Amino acid sequence: MVVADLRWGQARHVTGNRPTLLLAAGAGIGIVLAAVGLLRSGNATGHALPRDAVAVVNGQVIRLEEYQRVVNGLQQDRRNGADAAARQHVLDRLIEEELLVQRGLELGFARQDSKLRKDLTAAVIDSIVAEHEGVQPSEAELRAFYDAHLDFFTRPGHLRVRQIWCRVINPADAPVALDRAQQAAHRVRAGEDFTVVRSALGDPEIAPLPDALLPATKLADYLGPTAMRTVLALEPGAVSDPVRSNTGYHVLQLVERQADSASALDEIKPEVIAEFRRRAADQALRAYLDDLRSRADVVVAPTPP
Repeated sequence: MVVADLRWGQARHVTGNRPTLLLAAGAGIGIVLAAVGLLRSGNATGHALPRDAVAVVNGQVIRLEEYQRVVNGLQQDRRNGADAAARQHVLDRLIEEELLVQRGLELGFARQDSKLRKDLTAAVIDSIVAEHEGVQPSEAELRAFYDAHLDFFTRPGHLRVRQIWCRVINPADAPVALDRAQQAAHRVRAGEDFTVVRSALGDPEIAPLPDALLPATKLADYLGPTAMRTVLALEPGAVSDPVRSNTGYHVLQLVERQADSASALDEIKPEVIAEFRRRAADQALRAYLDDLRSRADVVVAPTPP
């Protein structure tokens, strides 16, 4: 029963008068959380209990908050609440869990198990980042941040594009399709109606390009990366040379371009605050890592393999 209590989590239903508790999400998670706790809060010394502790195990504090959380879970699970015996059971299991976690660290599980290493790294990062999730910048700080990163908050403009597509099913079709595409480009540049030229020389498009202003990302879904780069280099009204793709040749005309624009700070304030917090967390993590490295004894191979 002790094994089940320690292995499977926070609280479960009881049978009869014998309380059984789920106190850990698994030995691996326990090791991760204990290691993070050692990094963040330190150990207690001597035999006197800190005011916020229910026990100290080999110098490692078991916090009153954690004990109470488990007890509260047990009270919600049981109709009659948690009596003195159940509370003692909770404390015993927390102590035994801590002993197992410490033993796991002694045995080097956090170093030997790749998953535990990743979990431990993620837990430490999350603990640092969490401190900045609620940061509330002042209006002046937010304005300065917005102005300094205006490019980030600038939305790309929209484009309206028309195309004449000459299909290539197999390599033998390519010369004829290219000839049609070249004729189409020449005739449109000469002033012929685009629709007439498309009907005479083009093929029906698999996914017809909407005759509307579209953001560049959406337009790229229709045209593909190569044709999209050609469009971005065109001036409004210009017609491209034939552009080869996996499906054939494209003759493209940029009909209209809307310039990039940035929304006013007040219109996107939640987005700016979120980005402010994200970058603050990144900077804090970078400073934390730099500090760890500056205090560590690191030896690096002169020529990495």
